[in-house]
Amino acid sequence: MQVIHTAIWTTDLERMKEFFIDEIGLEHTKDFVGDDGVTNYYVGGEDGATIQLKHDPDEDTTVDPSGVAHIAISVDDSEGLADRLTERDDCRIVDGPKTFDDGVSEKRIAFVEGPDGYVFELEQTLE
Repeated sequence: MQVIHTAIWTTDLERMKEFFIDEIGLEHTKDFVGDDGVTNYYVGGEDGATIQLKHDPDEDTTVDPSGVAHIAISVDDSEGLADRLTERDDCRIVDGPKTFDDGVSEKRIAFVEGPDGYVFELEQTLE
């Protein structure tokens, strides 16, 4: 069993694509428009799990990220990426960067609120 994807709504698909691809470094994996007219755009990394960005261009969609604590993404440099993201006007650091030991390995983590208010944990495994 494995996690396949996490789906989130967005009010601005182009902004979120730029955030995930240009800033985070994920890759576009697939996209389609459903029978309901909703655009479904997928980004992912090396492990196969993806984030599905859902956007309805015909609706004035409001995004309510309540109930989603955060979405964790493995990165090479959590502090550097967090600093770079906060140079954008739609991102801010919520917590960290800080070192954390989960009992398996030591990690350097930072929590960044991104476009549409979702919080992303940028997790770097330390050697």
